[in-house]
Amino acid sequence: MKWLRTFGEVVRSGLTIEEARLEPLLALRTAAGVAIVIGTALWLVSPAFAASAALGAYSAGAATFQRTWRPRKVIALGAGAGLALSTFVGYLAAGRLVTFLPLLAVWAFAAGMAWSLGSTAGIVAATTVGSMLVTVTLPTSVGRALEHAGVIALGGVAQAVLILLFPVRRWGAHRDALADALAAVADYARRLRHDPVAPFDPEPLMTARDAAAVTPSQARTRPPVLHGPRGLAERILPVVAALADPDVGAPAEGPGRDRARELLGAAADILDAAARSIRRGTPAEIPPRSADVLRVDEEREVLEGPARQAAERLVELLAEALEIAASGGARDRAPTPLGPASAQFLVRPTMFRLLPVVRRAVRRELRRDSPVFRHAVRLAAVATLGYLIASRLPVEHGYWAPIASVMVMRPDFHRTYARAVGRLAGTLAGVALATGMVRALGPDAHVFGALAVVSAALAYTLLRTGYAYSQCFTAAYVVFLLGVGGQAWEQTVPERVVLTLLGGAVAMLAYVVFPAWETPRLPGRLADWLAADGRYAAAVLRSYAEPTREHRADMRRALLASREARAAWQEAYEQARREPVRPRGLTTREAEEAQEALKGLDRAAMLMESYVPRADSGFAPEAERFAEALEADTAQAANDVREHRNPDWGRVEEALHAGVGATGDRSPVLRRGVELQKRALDDLATAVSRTPLERDVGSAREDQRVRAAVAAEGDGSAPTHGGG
Repeated sequence: MKWLRTFGEVVRSGLTIEEARLEPLLALRTAAGVAIVIGTALWLVSPAFAASAALGAYSAGAATFQRTWRPRKVIALGAGAGLALSTFVGYLAAGRLVTFLPLLAVWAFAAGMAWSLGSTAGIVAATTVGSMLVTVTLPTSVGRALEHAGVIALGGVAQAVLILLFPVRRWGAHRDALADALAAVADYARRLRHDPVAPFDPEPLMTARDAAAVTPSQARTRPPVLHGPRGLAERILPVVAALADPDVGAPAEGPGRDRARELLGAAADILDAAARSIRRGTPAEIPPRSADVLRVDEEREVLEGPARQAAERLVELLAEALEIAASGGARDRAPTPLGPASAQFLVRPTMFRLLPVVRRAVRRELRRDSPVFRHAVRLAAVATLGYLIASRLPVEHGYWAPIASVMVMRPDFHRTYARAVGRLAGTLAGVALATGMVRALGPDAHVFGALAVVSAALAYTLLRTGYAYSQCFTAAYVVFLLGVGGQAWEQTVPERVVLTLLGGAVAMLAYVVFPAWETPRLPGRLADWLAADGRYAAAVLRSYAEPTREHRADMRRALLASREARAAWQEAYEQARREPVRPRGLTTREAEEAQEALKGLDRAAMLMESYVPRADSGFAPEAERFAEALEADTAQAANDVREHRNPDWGRVEEALHAGVGATGDRSPVLRRGVELQKRALDDLATAVSRTPLERDVGSAREDQRVRAAVAAEGDGSAPTHGGG
């Protein structure tokens, strides 16, 4: 029953229209690259050559739409070079299965391991496998193979030249990432007005940090406005949380709470204005009411103590945001300094210096339990098996089956199955549409070439709205290209539909045979997050014990590590909820409760971070003892969670009673902060601590709850509750 419910979710996901901002100018420019290649080949060579040459331009263009922070022209050139290399090497080994199959297996395995570098590298690498499968059937000699590879590479060059000559929103993705980070903090401030303990998802800040990493050549041309506001958002975040929190900030009711709501509303308005300014590159208007709220009247200020301290700090930070919004991101036009002694930008290695990075990333994933490694094994097996099956079928284009498998496969279950459904649905719709037009128009290579370019433009436009919808026009593009090459649609169209279905089925079966489920790994992911959170909370406490620059740097590094661990947990948890396997060691309810507990520990540390004393302020030496106890207990508890043992906070309780708990009014924020941390730890222990009998009963209840949810969905009486 769970497989049926999961497959229903897969079908809905594969056919869902995703909300995404369309980029028609980018699609038009990329389709122009395809048109240049097809038109030139039709004019100078032949229709058949034009059909094969379009592969490089189309695939290189599609690669530029992937989420990456490198220049699009570099991605286009890299994709074109990879496609050309796979074409030529594949031809050298073609002709005999004893040479081609090992090459295909090794190449597909390497393409699967490319996911260790990120989704962009993995997707581009998968297209090179498809290129190898298609183009080995086209050349007739080594010279022709070199010529064919060169034309494919020129497709990438054509795309890169168009990007260089006709830039569309240069640094647009980086601007959007930074604007999204500021808008996320603005939304958080707005939610805090009504819910003082509202959670915050740090993903936009993590994305903005990733986008801020640039190569030295990029740093020389990066707009100055992209240099500083990310740090401003990072500093504002804990301050608004501290101001809103009734434990360490403004009182729960009364004039102080009203004043806090005013400041939070003004912060939201100003940060939204700064986000619009950065996104559009133009000055943004700020409501006068919001600016007036920032004027502090010393005699009439109703906030006191830590709340007043947070309010004053927030006013200082919002003044910087006001400058950004009012200037439209045009201030500080001086170039970004590149001095060797100063780390003025986050360093991203150049393409020529990626080899050590690639080696380290691949080495980390070369283990049997790695999802990337298992994906690479599946990809190699499916590509070779699909090629063998296709070679035995009485069809001319049997390579479509392994190509369909390779292009839908992803390291996780849900995306693989959803893309398989989307590819089949899109192929059916696109083939039907294109076939009708082919029958109506008759054989004309130039007309089919124009229709192929239009289909490519529509596929690029809809690329981010859902795989099924972009695949519809990709399928039409292929049909028109076959028409350009003189292929009879009566044979090729039914073949493509059947082989796409076969390839998708093989890809889905491969995941069942050799899966990489995230459900069994949830305790380990939770343990990693717990240990990282413990280190972050301990680093904050050490900054109270001795507020030095070194401790602040340690606190920053621990915060980033905590966010990475939280993101890894969240991704694994979302994948596990959509997997058709039973929970192992951590039920859905336990996972949810443990997640909320660790979010509470995160939040307690963030609140304390906003009140970390300055270097010239008084020290709180008792915080060091609690930091050591907290770090030791959370590290031990992480091992306990992995081994399914109950965690214990003995050292934390001893330190709390011995020192920090008795600080009184001398350090109320520190005292209240450690109390919140202890409460979060107790909630975590409650979530994951059970006797062996309770664990057996809990697993049985979890199965019963899932079955009840499926039954309720079947009769329409209740919505389905996703389980892990």
